[in-house]
Amino acid sequence: MTNVGGSRAVFGVIVPSTNTVVEHDYWRAALPGVTYRAGSMYIPNPVMGDDEDFQGLLGQIRAAIDTAVRDVLTAEPDRMVMGMSAETFWGGVAGNAAFEQRLRDRTGLPVTTGASSCRAALRKLGCRRIAVFSPYQPIADREVGRFFTEAGFEVSAITGLRCPTAMDIARVREDRLRAVVTEIDGPDVDAIVQVGTNLSFVALADRLETELGKPVIAINAATLWNALREHGFDDRVEGAGRLLREF
Repeated sequence: MTNVGGSRAVFGVIVPSTNTVVEHDYWRAALPGVTYRAGSMYIPNPVMGDDEDFQGLLGQIRAAIDTAVRDVLTAEPDRMVMGMSAETFWGGVAGNAAFEQRLRDRTGLPVTTGASSCRAALRKLGCRRIAVFSPYQPIADREVGRFFTEAGFEVSAITGLRCPTAMDIARVREDRLRAVVTEIDGPDVDAIVQVGTNLSFVALADRLETELGKPVIAINAATLWNALREHGFDDRVEGAGRLLREF
């Protein structure tokens, strides 16, 4: 027993200090005996209004991650989950692998990231041609597209909402998310993929899968699914998409 609340596992979750969605999404799909201990990466300047600003935001993430990891480790977690997605796509497949290895070396724990989780989800669902959207600027969308292409998927479309600040990501309303899905979807698209963990999309993605008749992958649902399955838990969860409900 890890502890009374987390009798099965405690997952350490690393999130930017501006993120208000990851923990909400994980807890809304709460499993008996699995708890989450979040560590914050301090973001003093959340502006991300253009490519230069976005690179500055990543610099803040990289400067703060070691402290966030240090804090989470005091709770003695069983797994580390990266609750911020852009950094996990940076540098393509090799960049993601290197990031995961650094985090494993730093913690001595198994690691789950958003990029690897989306790849695993698409493979599980048998999807090849995908359309992707994010809250990012073009510089980050290029890295996301690079990752998926190198991972063997055909990216038919990728678009960013170009949110001006990190907090504004969580303020994007459902009607805007529906509109962007309509923009990038098509009959030749096997799956819609959303990245950007502070974008609230899990519940809407679940509904859109029924409406569109195809997988709609929200990165927070995919990451939680992958973390649970990699850890040996096969619990099924309703209301968070096909992955957690069926696989």
